[in-house]
Amino acid sequence: MPHTVSYKNYEHHTGTRAQAMAPSKETAQALARAETICRAHGVRLTTIRRTVLEALYSSQKPLGAYELADLLASNARRMAPITVYRALDFLIEQGLAHRLASRNAYISTLHDDGSQEATAYLICDGCGTVEPASSAAFAGALSDLLSRADFEPRAKVLEVAGHCSRCQGHGHGRH
Repeated sequence: MPHTVSYKNYEHHTGTRAQAMAPSKETAQALARAETICRAHGVRLTTIRRTVLEALYSSQKPLGAYELADLLASNARRMAPITVYRALDFLIEQGLAHRLASRNAYISTLHDDGSQEATAYLICDGCGTVEPASSAAFAGALSDLLSRADFEPRAKVLEVAGHCSRCQGHGHGRH
């Protein structure tokens, strides 16, 4: 399910640049889950990592590292891109974020069910939203294919580009 806080309103909802308001209840619950996951892995969700994760979680679209650096700038001081990349690497290692190779951008995986099941990311070319999707049939078919090929995957992720139902209804779909 896509997140409900828009990218354009991130500053207002997170207070990163303007201390306007605390994170939404949904965001706060997701960040609490992330803290629990990190503790279980014996690692810390530092302030920078948490801030990057919150930005990803609050966005309705994938964000690149430089977009994140710009978005999280405070008092005209921009976070160094290497700092953002390190935070993203950590979040990916902990299963809290995913890099969409086709977009060279990142999304939060906190909305996922947390399983290691195969996931298809449905990426809309029209509005930029990303919807994770999975099913027992998809996971089974992929496992069968991998088994027949005697292939040990590092990750079970598929990126599918196209147009969501909203964009299809606005003429951005099939041509």
